[in-house]
Amino acid sequence: MRTNLSGLYVAEIRRKYKDRVYVTHLLRRSYREGGKVKQQTLANLSALPPETRELIRQSLRGQRFLPVEEGLEIVRSRSHGYVAAVRAMIRRLGLMELIAPQRCRERDLIEALLVARVLEPQTKLATTRWWQTTTLAEDLGLEGATEDEVYAAMDWLLARQPQIEARLARRHLGEGSLVLYDVSASHDEGTHCPLAAFGHNREGRRGKRQIWGLMTDEEGRPIAVEVFPGNTGDPSTVEAQVDKLKERFGLGRVVLAGDRGMLTQARIERLKAVGGIDWVSALRAPAIRRLAEQGSLQLSLFDEQDLAEIVSPDFPGERLIVCRNPFLAENRARTRQELLEATEKRLQALARRVASGRLKRKEKIGQALGRILARSRMGKHFRFHIDEGAFRFERDEANIREEAALDGLYVLRTSVPKERWEPEQVVRGYKSLSHAERAFRTLKGVELRVRPIHHRLEDRVRAHTFLCLLAYYVEWHLREAWRPLLFDDEEGGRHLDDSPVRPAVRSPGALRKAATQPRPNGQPVHSFRTLLAELGTVVRNVARVPAIPNCHPLPW
Repeated sequence: MRTNLSGLYVAEIRRKYKDRVYVTHLLRRSYREGGKVKQQTLANLSALPPETRELIRQSLRGQRFLPVEEGLEIVRSRSHGYVAAVRAMIRRLGLMELIAPQRCRERDLIEALLVARVLEPQTKLATTRWWQTTTLAEDLGLEGATEDEVYAAMDWLLARQPQIEARLARRHLGEGSLVLYDVSASHDEGTHCPLAAFGHNREGRRGKRQIWGLMTDEEGRPIAVEVFPGNTGDPSTVEAQVDKLKERFGLGRVVLAGDRGMLTQARIERLKAVGGIDWVSALRAPAIRRLAEQGSLQLSLFDEQDLAEIVSPDFPGERLIVCRNPFLAENRARTRQELLEATEKRLQALARRVASGRLKRKEKIGQALGRILARSRMGKHFRFHIDEGAFRFERDEANIREEAALDGLYVLRTSVPKERWEPEQVVRGYKSLSHAERAFRTLKGVELRVRPIHHRLEDRVRAHTFLCLLAYYVEWHLREAWRPLLFDDEEGGRHLDDSPVRPAVRSPGALRKAATQPRPNGQPVHSFRTLLAELGTVVRNVARVPAIPNCHPLPW
């Protein structure tokens, strides 16, 4: 009621003295006496904070206030921070305009799918449910989106894949650029997908699978992806990528980097015939051994250096860069010794079985020996004598020494002329394939979960894989932008003695972050996933004021 507050008000008195203005806030009472209006000062409020004086002024006008926890009721709380962060990066990249210049329902659905794939990769049905727990559905107007709409948007995206990949290529590739290409496989959950077929098992999983080839720029940004039937050989996928580079992307000359199982001699001959495509790859162990036997590869070259360029008549018109990594040599020697000792133990057990008479027939002894050698692949380093009821073995020391002499050596082959690439640049170009391997780890790991694939239709599998590529494109740029906040090496690592042959080590700054944990400003250092989780704690609340007459929440 206002009866006891009648006549009370807060007065603001301003007085000017010389060049200063003095402001005083007084609590006063206005009253009438003998037909005249008079004022009485009750208190000086000048020492109170402005917000407190405002509360008093509003209260004297008849308003009522409650504490926030009593005056506001939170109806719903939805995660917002990590959604806003990913969408901000998508806007910064102009990715949605690259997908489709004009906004439409399908484009909004694809944006929501990309955000969900980065933050919470799930099945498409589960994704539409997850949208409602964040601000994503509200901000994009997708509250009523259904699974069928999501599938229709995926079909819409797949039809635009060639144009989108071409735009990415124009953005990140140019004449003479280094292009990284590798393949991987993902198993299929089901039996109806036309792409699912039995092939080389890369994952140690039984069942049908698909092969997909990933193309990136030299820093690992994804450019294009293509899905092949599971029984397609790795080298057979190269020609499709060459056609894509030449025809769809319109590149006259690029350098294609692929591993030794990808760029076989037959594929390299094809590249020579096409023209305009240089390559960087590596030789297999038998080819390196032949170079040593022919005298083209002199081990004395590496007494004082770890890199040398040689030529061989077996590889006309090509440059061969021989590298010796002492760390790799030490690792291979240790691994060989461990495998030899483990194989010897199994062979000794087999010899005891034969000597005790439990294994007599020559055929059975050979089968048992085959099973042992299949596990370690060390048969080339032993000599065996098998007869009825007899079995002996011994190490082939000459063969072991011959292989050990090549420990730590690997040979790169390239068609790039020396005036364009020095030997060190060839090594760095080939080692850039680690960026493609990182992309596969991210796409197939817990981050984006391209697998397992639950789609039955061929086009849906292709659309799902392309969607994951675009999500990785966003995540790649997020990781780069957040390097100071993450354990990632901001300097990109460094090579010992500035040699590209030796493995890169983490920079002092990265080691310092890992050791001290907090950053200089006291904030913790994160992994990519824990940083997203922390951003997810920033929420958007939907609140309401209870129906209390003349009641307003306190302003804090």
